Amino acid sequence: MTLRLVRGWNVLTEPEAASYVAAVEAADGEPLEVGVAKAINDFVLGCKNDGNWDAIKASCILAGARTLAGALVPLVGTAPTNYNFVAGDYNREVGLSGDGSTKYLNSNRDNNADPQDNRHSAVYASTRSTETSIRSYIRATSFTPGIGATQILSGLVAQEITSRSSSDTTNTSSGNLHSSDGFLGISRSLSASYAVRGSGTNQTITQASVAPGNGNYFVFAGNNVGLIDFYSDARLAFYSIGESLDLDLLDARVTDLITAIGVAIP
Repeated sequence: MTLRLVRGWNVLTEPEAASYVAAVEAADGEPLEVGVAKAINDFVLGCKNDGNWDAIKASCILAGARTLAGALVPLVGTAPTNYNFVAGDYNREVGLSGDGSTKYLNSNRDNNADPQDNRHSAVYASTRSTETSIRSYIRATSFTPGIGATQILSGLVAQEITSRSSSDTTNTSSGNLHSSDGFLGISRSLSASYAVRGSGTNQTITQASVAPGNGNYFVFAGNNVGLIDFYSDARLAFYSIGESLDLDLLDARVTDLITAIGVAIP
């Protein structure tokens, strides 16, 4: 294995982390701090040790990089397409901020790219969406009858996540799991139910899956069968999409990653 040296410190032991850091540095035009590079490497290694790494098929760390261009370099999968974000929307320590009206990312990952009963999506919200209307953290396709939708939404004043992973047309809410900033995720590994995590708490939603609809996941907004809706004003520092995984372990790794990045940046 070829190790990448970062300012004299051999912190990049994982080839995926080394490739990612090199791509971010190329986009930024200068090196990352050693502590930031180490935080990324620790995240990749930790996800491998947890058995979660291979399940992540599309992901961006929307923090750590020196520039917005660097932040949009994909950790895994295809780079997202940026719609209307500018440099001023980005903060290295806490992530990228939506405006609730025009800004979103097209992840370029299709809702039907992962198996019907083997899928996850997750975000890290450094600042939650405003709680006066439904807003989307990540959403692919709609509640059209017979079409499976995958999404994490903010709720109304009750502060809920309304999440459906390849579900039927009944709107099943996960309840009050949106009461604090941080990790939000859903994961389905069974046909009859799926897991939801938010505010450090898990729930199991009993709802049968249906075939997932065709349409890319949007981040900071919803892809409603070609229409864009539920724009979010959240500040997000991470997203991931892919096959089912352990949400508790991913939460711990992502939280440690964002915390370590914040500590490492002067």
